[in-house]
Amino acid sequence: MKLDSAEEESRGVPSPLAEGSPSTLELAFSKILHGLSRPESGQGNARTAVLQDLGALIEAAECDELCEGTRSGDSLRGMPEILGQVAKALEKLAAPPKEKAEGGDGHSEVAGKATEVGLLFLKLLGKVEAAKSSPACPAWKTGLRHLAGPAYVFATTHRLKQPWTSPRSQRVADEVLSLLLRVTECSSVAGFLCGENEDDRGRFAVVLGLLKPHLNKESWKNNPAVKHVFSWSLQQVTQPWLSQHLEKILPPSLLISDDYQTENKILGVQCLHHIVINVPAADLLQYNRAQVLYHALFNHLYMPEHHLIQAVLLCLLDLFPVLEKGLHWKGDAVRATTHCHDVLQLILTHMEPEHRLLLRRTYARNLPAFVRKLGILTVRHLKRLEPVIIGYLEVYDGPEEETRLKILETLKLVMQYAWPRIPCRVVVLLKALLKLICDVARDTSLTTEATKCTLLQEATDCLILLDHCSQGQVKVLLSKIVLSCEDRTVVNCIRRVQQSSAAVPCDDS
Repeated sequence: MKLDSAEEESRGVPSPLAEGSPSTLELAFSKILHGLSRPESGQGNARTAVLQDLGALIEAAECDELCEGTRSGDSLRGMPEILGQVAKALEKLAAPPKEKAEGGDGHSEVAGKATEVGLLFLKLLGKVEAAKSSPACPAWKTGLRHLAGPAYVFATTHRLKQPWTSPRSQRVADEVLSLLLRVTECSSVAGFLCGENEDDRGRFAVVLGLLKPHLNKESWKNNPAVKHVFSWSLQQVTQPWLSQHLEKILPPSLLISDDYQTENKILGVQCLHHIVINVPAADLLQYNRAQVLYHALFNHLYMPEHHLIQAVLLCLLDLFPVLEKGLHWKGDAVRATTHCHDVLQLILTHMEPEHRLLLRRTYARNLPAFVRKLGILTVRHLKRLEPVIIGYLEVYDGPEEETRLKILETLKLVMQYAWPRIPCRVVVLLKALLKLICDVARDTSLTTEATKCTLLQEATDCLILLDHCSQGQVKVLLSKIVLSCEDRTVVNCIRRVQQSSAAVPCDDS
């Protein structure tokens, strides 16, 4: 679009090209921006008209004109700044509305708006890409800097399958993200957010700045996409880049995890887990942050949701080393009860009466990791562990038998770490293991033969280890059973125990 001011000059009107005066293109974009800001612009014909005018304006403008600006101190203002404001208005226009309490999702028109907005972002980024290849327009980086953040937030909001997206809107959003990465010369989203060289500081801070107004206690649920954009973007940023943003990412993660909806709790815990893994322990210990994280996670252990429990336990296992770095222990004093002890005690308390299979699997799946973590200190929990192990070995857990296999793994670890306390429990554990072997041998359910073989193998290994811990007591007891047993599978397992060597190393650390 070529600017012609001769007519205005002939009437004594100052030329828009005069220094410090807005150009005709700036005025046109400002008018469009005003139209996008009106409440009615998001509805029907009014929206279509404004977006059509904007599309025509972008197509008519020259590449260099869109990136030109007036010099103000050390920064360029004018068109780049206006383009950034237009981009923010477009992203806001395509954002999904707050979910309605009365059952309507409020998302029926969002996909259509997102498709229209995505096509405009493609035109804008296409102009910047053309300006980039033009030697006459060195200011293209300024225009891109204002466009990149809103374009990224838009693309991240609509590129994945969500209630407010459609296949077409997802495709357009994917194209926007691909073009954005190409224009910014980034090979990945992580590179876009973190920077791919020393001169590029990345754009994660810009994205967080755009999300910040929507991530406080009063407003974070007004736009259902914000939590997903924040979570997905956060998990693209790893160490060493993440620690510099800790003050901005920790409060929203805690806020999301503290919600009453299980879906949001899990999303928040996943964000916290990413922070724990990718932020140095020294930064997490500063200002008591690690303790805040621990208490927030510990409270979730009272929720009977297996997906949430799984996410929380994985996060806690990675948080324990951080918390332990903040403890000071003197060898001549009794070692203080650590956070891991408290968590395991609560888990065992919940495990014993638990009857829901999904929760039982989740607890059993993570139990070996806690025993490995505590090592010989597992002896503090033997009174609680014993009934849990025996009770869980008795219950069929479906074709894959995940719970029983994990409990057998736990039992092996307990015997290796706490072997001096095992001889007094030989009879109880022997009965439980023999009962398991008999149950599996007679099992006519859908359990595969491979799973049955694995169960029998693991149970037999436990018997062998139990025999070594008890200095041969198990062999003596089994010698009487084998004479009267008629089940060939059971007899084979007993024979393996009797034929085992007398020296299997136990962990005496």
